[in-house]
Amino acid sequence: MKQFEKNDNSFVCVWCKKRVPELKYSSRDHCTHCLASLHIDVNPGDRANECCGILFPIDVTISGKKGYIIQYKCSKCGKLHNNKSAQDDEFSTILKVMNKTYSPLDYKNEK
Repeated sequence: MKQFEKNDNSFVCVWCKKRVPELKYSSRDHCTHCLASLHIDVNPGDRANECCGILFPIDVTISGKKGYIIQYKCSKCGKLHNNKSAQDDEFSTILKVMNKTYSPLDYKNEK
């Protein structure tokens, strides 16, 4: 059974280096700009995963109930992971993932 642990802290993205604010309505777990995330949760918000690889978006699907669902692949272990997009995610980045024109290198260390 999955356990949800609220963990909503601001952070600096490890990939693009942009500051990411708190989400305020749930747990923030990915960058709003490049959508990269860290493979750090076993269950949402617990920060108990030892992998710590970078999760990059590989696809986006649309759910009638949940909105945009981002599919991630871990750059270290290869595990696939789905996550709901946040209201303040950059829509242009979501579109790039959907259109298969997204490249993490376009965002590397932007500042």
